[in-house]
Amino acid sequence: MLLRTGLALVLVLIAEVAVAADVRWPAWARFRDTLVSDDGRVIDRADPRHITTSEGQSYALFFALVADDRDTFQRLLDWTQNNLAKGDLGAILPAWLWGHDDANDRWGVLDANSAADADLWLAYTLLEAGRLWQRRDYRVLGTRLAARIASEELAELPGFGWMLLPGREGFVGDGSWRINPSYLPPQLPTRLSMLGAPWPAVAANVPRLLIDSAPQGLAPDWTQWTPADGWQADPENGSQGDYDAIRVYLWLGMLADGADQRQALLTHFAPMREIVRRHGVPERVDALNGEASGHGNVGFSAALLPFLVASSDADAPLAEEQRRRLAADPPVDDAYYSQVLTLFGRGWDEGRYRFAADGRLQPAWRAP
Repeated sequence: MLLRTGLALVLVLIAEVAVAADVRWPAWARFRDTLVSDDGRVIDRADPRHITTSEGQSYALFFALVADDRDTFQRLLDWTQNNLAKGDLGAILPAWLWGHDDANDRWGVLDANSAADADLWLAYTLLEAGRLWQRRDYRVLGTRLAARIASEELAELPGFGWMLLPGREGFVGDGSWRINPSYLPPQLPTRLSMLGAPWPAVAANVPRLLIDSAPQGLAPDWTQWTPADGWQADPENGSQGDYDAIRVYLWLGMLADGADQRQALLTHFAPMREIVRRHGVPERVDALNGEASGHGNVGFSAALLPFLVASSDADAPLAEEQRRRLAADPPVDDAYYSQVLTLFGRGWDEGRYRFAADGRLQPAWRAP
């Protein structure tokens, strides 16, 4: 009996080591070791000011959860809360920009306005970390932050409905509202719908916004809503789609089978597949006339990978082409945004995580 018990214990330990080896994520380890400080600050080294953004903190927290890296998660959360939210993310939306103030020769908040996409990812990731790691404190903080977002960053657009503004200040004009479509991964408000109103309405409106703001099936960086004209080109940024819009295709490619409007969204945005087929991965696309220009960096290839995989079997060669490019030319160490897009896109393609139809995160270390 003792021999059988001991053998069973050894087999369990071997299985646990094998699982741990399977879910190790070298790309995350590289990002963490090159761009995250010891105290939990994501440093954008491509910017001469070595800035930190709430976006970077929120993405890194998500990747740490996917990697089951609990120590780094806590360090990132502590730094974010203490430096961007005055010690309480549930009471104060985090400042979007932190760095060195040359005029006053000090480090600190450079712009106290919020970035709603970062806030959305923070709330979502805290809620999912609470569920997956059975941490009540994370669930409570995520719930409080979601309530703060609903209070300060949501607006009911006349003639359209509830929608997430890009930040707390600066996006509402005289009868007009500016929106950034890439700030709205459908998975996130769908998951936050479990918290009740107004999140179910936001989740229902996101597919409508994405489709209606891209009449040619090509995502713009920014769009503007007016009750009289609906969704129109943004007066400040025009109809261009590049470094923001690339994320729209990324989020759609990662939608689960059974997710609301998944097939309608993939079908509507099919023109991007045809541009990749003819032109290669573009850096910029005019969302109104379809003109593509430039060649997107390797992070763009990673961002489009789930979209090409999800679209159709005919796109398999295009997806394989992006995999080869990623293998041959990975982002350099200081390329913060390219590394982020690669962690999202290639991480998904490698099966390190999935989203369920209801928005729940399914990391490989917990998936059946």
